[in-house]
Amino acid sequence: MGKSGKVVFKRYEQNKIELLPASYEELIPPGHLVRLVNTGIDQMNLEGLLNEYKGGGTSSFHPKMLVKIIVYSYTQRIYSSRQIAKALRENIYFRWLSGSNEPDFRTINRFRSCRLKQQIDQVFASMIKILHELGMVSLDNYFLDGTKIEANANRYSFVWKKTVGKQKEKLEQKIIKEILDYADKINEEEENKYGDKDLEEMGEGVKIDSNLLEEKIKELNEKLKEIANDPERKRKEEEKELERKKKKIEKDYLERLKRYEDQGELFKGRNSFSKTDPDATFMRMKEDQMRNGQLKAAYNVQIGTENQFILGYTIHQRPGDTGTLIPHMKEIKKNLGITPKRIITDAGYGSQENYEYLESQEIEAYVKYNMFEKEQKRNYKPDPFKAENMKYNELEDKFICANNRELEYSQTESYKTENGYETERRIYKSKNCKGCKLKASCYKGSLSKQIKVSHELMRHRKQAKERLESPMGRQLSSQRFMDTEPVFGQIKYDRGFKRFTMRGKEKVHLEFGLISLAHNFMKLHACQSPNNLRPS
Repeated sequence: MGKSGKVVFKRYEQNKIELLPASYEELIPPGHLVRLVNTGIDQMNLEGLLNEYKGGGTSSFHPKMLVKIIVYSYTQRIYSSRQIAKALRENIYFRWLSGSNEPDFRTINRFRSCRLKQQIDQVFASMIKILHELGMVSLDNYFLDGTKIEANANRYSFVWKKTVGKQKEKLEQKIIKEILDYADKINEEEENKYGDKDLEEMGEGVKIDSNLLEEKIKELNEKLKEIANDPERKRKEEEKELERKKKKIEKDYLERLKRYEDQGELFKGRNSFSKTDPDATFMRMKEDQMRNGQLKAAYNVQIGTENQFILGYTIHQRPGDTGTLIPHMKEIKKNLGITPKRIITDAGYGSQENYEYLESQEIEAYVKYNMFEKEQKRNYKPDPFKAENMKYNELEDKFICANNRELEYSQTESYKTENGYETERRIYKSKNCKGCKLKASCYKGSLSKQIKVSHELMRHRKQAKERLESPMGRQLSSQRFMDTEPVFGQIKYDRGFKRFTMRGKEKVHLEFGLISLAHNFMKLHACQSPNNLRPS
């Protein structure tokens, strides 16, 4: 082997004196993401945020600077106010963005959760306006989809509506028994009022709530005063009995009933909520590690995208997507001032309520219904026994079944959705199905065949099918998979945002707004140079 050369190391001297750059500006590369965030936020309308400051007192950090550092931190997967404050002390990109200001984590957290929370929609709308002016989005096609993101809540802090209802009912029965017992033993007037009625009869029509118990506690206090002030009536056993009842109602029943009443108000149409974040609902999560669909406290996040830019987002407390479309679209119209020309969704949104709303707003609905995907398969065979596949005589308002027997109109039933939307189903019945060879395949039961039909829903589905099967419909449907799903993947996996760090629906709305702003800036940075933006 040959002799190796002399090892030479570069100069290493920690205490040497150097002439640093005159400013951090010289250390920031020309096409860096931080420059895009800086220029983009300079162009946003932050008037509402500035109006949050009343003036007077000591000077405040500029809100534009705070918005910049918070949005940029979300692009860097930094979500904690303490970590942001640490980056402001150590990271040259943060120091350049903040102008060497070093607000502490309390200031950052207070600004984010108080001032910015009120104006996040205006800030986000300004971002969409910039994207529209740059030609990155046209606001013509709106791809809507949803995902569930875990809440910042203990997974074992659930409160179930059915359980609370059962416990409250048991408590009410105990309260009725106590009141009845009290009436029988002490109060002759109430004895006459209730008479010989049993427990169930006494409870019927009586509203058991915390107000009633507070009234009973007052009555017991008055009775105790009477016994104390009347030497002839002062009996120790009677006094002890009243004291026992008073403590039982005051310390046990009243507190429990108030707790059940407060919990009942928190449900707001939901079947559960979390004790650590009452706005969160327990939902079945797809990305559970054990693949067993474990229930976790979460929020249903709905986003609309175009070219993988987030155009709008809303936070919902119910797991189903059907009831989210109308509130989402109303919120988008409120924030952006316009509605898209076309909306493209999967089958989770295909309800009559949604179809009618989109039609009233003159939005072309490329919204799949629950059977659309099955109908597109080669081996699909229409079920001849379903109403949509039967012949319909519009003049006589009759359906003709597969065996050429008539189903005539019988009655109309009304339905109301969770959003309060009222709709109707017309019921058609066959006069006689006896001797029908197809009965075994048609339906089960001894009565005649009947079907429930909404002609409006059938019309909307027919219209949706024609749109979805058109060349534009097929193109938009295939584009939807490449538009919304990658956005969720980038947010959850590339940036590791699978769980909210804040609690409460309003703060969760703020946090996802910041995530959406960060996503749009990163997407814009990947598409073009910040030099193409207007100068700030």
